[in-house]
Amino acid sequence: MNTHEISGAVIRPLHRLLLAFPIALFTFALFTDIAYLRSAEMQWSNFSAWSIALALVFGGVAGVFSIVDLVLSLRRGRSNWRIVHVASLTLAWILGLVNAFKHSQDAWSSVGAFGLILSLLCTLLVLVAGWTAYADREIVR
Repeated sequence: MNTHEISGAVIRPLHRLLLAFPIALFTFALFTDIAYLRSAEMQWSNFSAWSIALALVFGGVAGVFSIVDLVLSLRRGRSNWRIVHVASLTLAWILGLVNAFKHSQDAWSSVGAFGLILSLLCTLLVLVAGWTAYADREIVR
């Protein structure tokens, strides 16, 4: 089995499966941040913190798969959107880590405008990462 077959048959489908979790979890964290800012019910902030933490776990694993896929595609000379994908996923993970630290603060300061902006940026970046991952349709034979 050569590297093209490994990338197409194993790495890419598993990577796309794992990528669905950060997309859903960062989006859920954005919505729960909005709910917290509208209601001041602390449980919404807790939902956000847990969603961000899980998004970081799954995003880290998906990031490893995307880096492996990028390295394998660089060897074939076909890395067009994969660089954008890895960059957006990495930036989302870094901002998500900052957002997790922000959400670990106490009460109102845990979300606020800065936490909401971080959640929005993370959501947009993982949507870009998802778009570039799922838009790259390559037929493996």
